[in-house]
Amino acid sequence: MSTPLPPAAALRRIAFLLERAREPTHRVAAFRTAAAVVDALPEGELDRRIRTRTLTDLRGIGPKTGAAIVQAHAGEVPEYLARLEETFAELVPLADDVAEFRSALRGDLHTHSDWSDGGSPIREMAEAAIALGHEYVALTDHSPRLTVANGLTAERLERQLDVVAALNEELAPFRILTGIECDIHLDGRLDQTDELLGRLDVVVASVHSDLRAESAAMTERMLAAVANPHTDVLGHCTGRLLIPREQREGRRQRPRPESAFDAEAIFGACVEHGTAVEINSRPERLDPPLRLLALAVELGCEFAVDTDAHAPGQLDWQANGCERAVETGVDPDRVVNTWPADELLEWTAGAR
Repeated sequence: MSTPLPPAAALRRIAFLLERAREPTHRVAAFRTAAAVVDALPEGELDRRIRTRTLTDLRGIGPKTGAAIVQAHAGEVPEYLARLEETFAELVPLADDVAEFRSALRGDLHTHSDWSDGGSPIREMAEAAIALGHEYVALTDHSPRLTVANGLTAERLERQLDVVAALNEELAPFRILTGIECDIHLDGRLDQTDELLGRLDVVVASVHSDLRAESAAMTERMLAAVANPHTDVLGHCTGRLLIPREQREGRRQRPRPESAFDAEAIFGACVEHGTAVEINSRPERLDPPLRLLALAVELGCEFAVDTDAHAPGQLDWQANGCERAVETGVDPDRVVNTWPADELLEWTAGAR
């Protein structure tokens, strides 16, 4: 049986075991949602809710999740968790490894706000990251070409930098890292001016168009982006979608297969140019696939375990990436967002 955990951590452990045991998706989601609710509570509010027996009045917390929270808050191992660990004892070591890996992460390098296609203001995203124990979070709203995602023009990005600077003064020592998820053009150029890219803390470069291009063309396109000295992280490299997802204004995006490219060439270039490969934790992406992630490990890549979060609760999705990292033998020391902010920023500035 595990040692007692804080309430949110206990809920996430339950969700992990349920998912690995192939329990229904809605049951897994219930515990992950409850963990996100607990993480977002102001200081003292959980105590008050338990004392006044109003915990289940909170949206996202039901009788089962509420009971687990109360027991964990009292310093006990929740009964539900204890039963799971007894029933699925073979999964416990993996759960321990994932929890240890997750605890090594200091931040998230791919998030979106309502400045592009996210649903929440920058401050709310930052406060949710603080509640999760992060030391920093990179704000990486979309670049101009991605108009469907309300990509930021150079002028809007300039204004965002001022907003982030003001918030950082208020939220210190927590830090919002300035950044962008930069679209990769067909010729491999990045979708923003060199001057602005040089001012940002973190640049995630991703392909969002012509995803069914021939392998040779896609490979050349991605190689050019990886070699760009401004690129720090190669985002969701295959572009796959495993399940449908809702977009802005009611659009629905269908599942899509992986883009074709020479993975060995791309990951080799990432090693050569010091570009991290993103382990994208969004449930509909989980990108790269395990076989490609294993190849990137074998070739010696560095990684960033990111959520690609578009809402505060999605910042808790990092566990998905941690599971995949553990499965493929990723060394936490090679994950750039396990590094302190100063070390990370020295690395991102190194090639510029």
